[in-house]
Amino acid sequence: MNETILHDLESRFLRYVQIDTQSDERSDTAPSTAKQLDLLRLLEAELNELGASDVRLTDYGCVLATIPATPGHERAPVVAFLAHVDTAPQFSGTGVKPLVHRNYNGAPIVLPDDPSQVLDPAQLPYLAQKIGEDIITASGATLLGADDKAGVAICMTLTRHLLQNPQMPHGPVRICFTPDEEIGRGVAHLSLADLAANVGYTLDGGEVGELVYESWSADKAVVKITGVSIHPGYARDKLVNALHLAATIVMTLPQHTRTPETTDGRNGFIHLYRMSGDAAEAELHFILRDFEREGLVAHGELLQAVCRAVALGEPRARVECAITPQYRNMRYWLEDDMRPVELARQAMEEAGITPIMQPIRGGTDGSRLTEMGLPTPNLFTGMQEFHGPLEWVSVHDMAKAVEVCANLVQRWANER
Repeated sequence: MNETILHDLESRFLRYVQIDTQSDERSDTAPSTAKQLDLLRLLEAELNELGASDVRLTDYGCVLATIPATPGHERAPVVAFLAHVDTAPQFSGTGVKPLVHRNYNGAPIVLPDDPSQVLDPAQLPYLAQKIGEDIITASGATLLGADDKAGVAICMTLTRHLLQNPQMPHGPVRICFTPDEEIGRGVAHLSLADLAANVGYTLDGGEVGELVYESWSADKAVVKITGVSIHPGYARDKLVNALHLAATIVMTLPQHTRTPETTDGRNGFIHLYRMSGDAAEAELHFILRDFEREGLVAHGELLQAVCRAVALGEPRARVECAITPQYRNMRYWLEDDMRPVELARQAMEEAGITPIMQPIRGGTDGSRLTEMGLPTPNLFTGMQEFHGPLEWVSVHDMAKAVEVCANLVQRWANER
């Protein structure tokens, strides 16, 4: 393993995760939180220091840069690597204290700021495979932010590696850092003209070998309920409690078949992830997920049917259900041209890695980019147990991702 790459990855990753970049779906700005710009501006400065070309921070919060082609490969397809800077709203990203566990010995890792948080290799088989590697965790009070600052560190280390090794043949390479991926807006404002690439790869996957070309199809649903408000002391036959109607909707939906905690594999779900309000007005936020278009439509139709039934049962209330498309399964487009996937498979095998090609129960910026017309599979970073305090990553896994990306750009250099 290249020690320079390991050191570069670790130092960058430790620096990046200490910058709070949590996104906020309740905000309508781009980026959704100003603190994401703290990392985006740092990345812009570092790319300039490394000698990348065309470096800019857009007014919608993406950092873009170019690694020029090596001589003779200027006409090769332009390959873009993307990672997102924001961390998930579900768990605190403030005051991250990263801890490096050198030469991991295989024992349970107790996180010091909350000793109830333990990474136990008996429960985490992938961790058990990492003996002898350098493992990074948070301290137990926050998430780590490997999702997706591992991807950010990989892209930056790749940039340095390519610029310092001009003998390595490659066509033009684009680097792109996006905000707000965790709230479904990662490439909401990014145009393909700005990205200026022929093919893309997101660095936002899990264990070594993960190569994803099939993701969820996704919609968001917001149910707004308006009841009839009145003083509870004089409410008989007058009050219509919006919270009661909200509870009826939730309990009428399937509880044992179509929720995240009751599904796996290729089975989709309807997930209530936020509920707010009072007796007068209530609001329910759902995400709908399925691998197939027909299944996604069925989830939406079921939710709408339940809302209609509740509204019919209480005509004095108003129940509105609005469904908004988010992204679609990237397989629908990639299966028409599997070259981006095939070259990534070859790049992994060249690095001695067995590709893991299976659907992910999630989505990436690549899902939306592929739908927009830029084929963008997702590659591994090594991150594990993300969106919570047990999140961790192996520095050695990140280094393997850099190696795969370097192999990949060399393979694209010979394509036309």
